[in-house]
Amino acid sequence: MRFQGPKNCGGGIDELAYISTNECRFDGQEKSVVCTVSSDSTVRAWDVQEGTEVWSSPLQPAALVNLAAYPQLQLVVTVDKRGLIKTWKAENGREWASFSLPTSSSALQACDHPETPFLLVASAEGVMYALTVPQLQLLSWTSVFPSSPTSLLCSPDGQWVFASTQDSDLGPKVFYTQSLLCVVEDEPPVSTTLPVLLTSRACWAPDETARLMVMHRNSDNMRLAITTYELGTKQSRKGVDAVVQQIASFLLPDTMMPPHLMKGHGSQVVLLVSGLELVLFTIQGLQLAAFQDHQKPITSMWVDQSRVLTASFDLSLRVYMWNKENKFPVLKSCYHLLGGSHRWASGFTHVESDSVSIVGVEARSVGTSILRSYCFNVQHGSDDCVD
Repeated sequence: MRFQGPKNCGGGIDELAYISTNECRFDGQEKSVVCTVSSDSTVRAWDVQEGTEVWSSPLQPAALVNLAAYPQLQLVVTVDKRGLIKTWKAENGREWASFSLPTSSSALQACDHPETPFLLVASAEGVMYALTVPQLQLLSWTSVFPSSPTSLLCSPDGQWVFASTQDSDLGPKVFYTQSLLCVVEDEPPVSTTLPVLLTSRACWAPDETARLMVMHRNSDNMRLAITTYELGTKQSRKGVDAVVQQIASFLLPDTMMPPHLMKGHGSQVVLLVSGLELVLFTIQGLQLAAFQDHQKPITSMWVDQSRVLTASFDLSLRVYMWNKENKFPVLKSCYHLLGGSHRWASGFTHVESDSVSIVGVEARSVGTSILRSYCFNVQHGSDDCVD
């Protein structure tokens, strides 16, 4: 693994995403490109291998706070703190279309639906909008949690959307996306409310089309629990109904701090970050592993079929590799990647990866950010921890 060096950004980076396609290529022609949005009111694209800026947008009217990427469409979507949404061509940064929310945004979610990709946006007032891409034409809007900021998670196959509001007595909802895209007049979208309260986190199982894991408070003793659901549809006299089946549930250990990060792996494993600890459970509650490799709290986690990455305020990144030869996958700690100097930086705040590189956002003490990139090398005949 080789370090590519920092890339200076004009302001504090709020979000980043790869806009290059996630293809595993080690033929010397690989090119990883990431986009960032930051408080300096610009969206920028960066060549990870070269460590150079590809393009930068003109100064926007307000600070950009979130983005979503469609690598196959070579499209980037941004939203600013006032709720103005824009699409950009990924290859040159040219603005394509815009759409204004009546209030600020609380969530932005790219959905790769089998028929047509679309964009979901939640406003701070609890309204969910479905928009076409790249034109940003309104398909539908739905009041989900009135006057409450809403979080959104689209399923891996784009068929379902999970909507929740933090620590509320209002149960989270699941929407069938086809009913958001093809609206029937005077008919509400197909949805159902999950029978849990005080939801704090959720994630999808990436190897299943409609398996959802939800972290919530247990109604009996208010302990944190993780419940897993399978989603489906059935025909009724009124059309289509959403069907939810609980398939597993377990209580988290009393000694565990409330997790602040949650990701799924495969079909049976959930990864939780609690403070500076990374813990793996099966959906039935069997603890598979626990890692305490960081010296300060973990701020970000990235999970794919090959690796797990964690970023921390201790100014380091950790790289773990999956071994799937056993009944349940085993995670092995492999790399410890250091950032810059604690004199200038307050730690890593984000980490993401594709098949050939890793990018981390290092927050500077003066309120700006830099990108640090690391690229994998292939060493044939070596162990599983070397790329």
